[in-house]
Amino acid sequence: MNLSHITKNYKDFKALDDLSLTIEEGKITAILGESGAGKTTLLSCIMGLIPYEGEIDDEPLQKPRRREGCSYLFQDAQLLPNLTAEENIRFVLPKELWGGAGEMLARVGLKGREKAYPHELSGGEKQRVSIARAFLYPHKMLLMDEPFSSLDLALKRQLMELVRTLREEEGGTVLFVTHDVHEAAFLARRALVLHKGKLIGEVDIDAPYPRDLLSPPEEAKTLARMLLETGEHEYNSL
Repeated sequence: MNLSHITKNYKDFKALDDLSLTIEEGKITAILGESGAGKTTLLSCIMGLIPYEGEIDDEPLQKPRRREGCSYLFQDAQLLPNLTAEENIRFVLPKELWGGAGEMLARVGLKGREKAYPHELSGGEKQRVSIARAFLYPHKMLLMDEPFSSLDLALKRQLMELVRTLREEEGGTVLFVTHDVHEAAFLARRALVLHKGKLIGEVDIDAPYPRDLLSPPEEAKTLARMLLETGEHEYNSL
C-alpha cells in the first residue's frame, strides 16, 4: 500500500503533515511515536473512516467509507455484552463464514469457551476473542491500535506471539500502532517512527523469530534513539 502526501487537520491541529510512505505487503510493520504523533489518525485514514487530503494507492478519498480488505484490532476487546464469544465473531462476518468461528476460537486457545459471555471471560480471553474475530474477518491488511498496551508482560508476550503465528499461517499484512519499542522489536519486521504527523525514520528488524520481549534485537536501540531525539519525556526512561 502506498500513501502519498496524506494530510489531516483537526481545526488548527495538523495530525498528519504531507505524509508519504509505503507499507510492505506480507510483513508486520510497526508505527511508533509519542502521544499525538498521528498514529491512530493514520490507521483511521487507511481504514477510510475519516476524510483526508492526499492519495492511498493512487486514489483520493471521495467520501469516508470503510476500506475493503481491512480488518481492525482495537486497544480493548470491543465485545458486545449480550453476545457469546462465538456470536461476537459471527456478528461481523458474512453468513457463509460463520462456521469458522468455533475453529478460530480453538486456534486462539478458547476451545470450550465458545458460549461464554464477555462478563464470564478474563481480560486476556476477551482479547483472544477479538484477535480471532480480526483474523477471521476477510482482509488483506490487519490494522492494530495498541492492542497489547494494557496487558501484563506474560500475557502481552503470549498474545503478540499468537498474532505473529496467525499471520504466518493466514498470510496478509499487519500494521500496528504502539508507543513501546519492545513491542515493535518483538513483533515487527519494519518500524516507522512518526513525530508531529511526519515520518522521521524507519528501521528494518531482521532478527529471526521467535524473539525475546525483555532482550530485544539491536535495532530496538536505534528506534529508542530516534524517539529520544524527538525530546518527548515519555521516552526518557528507555
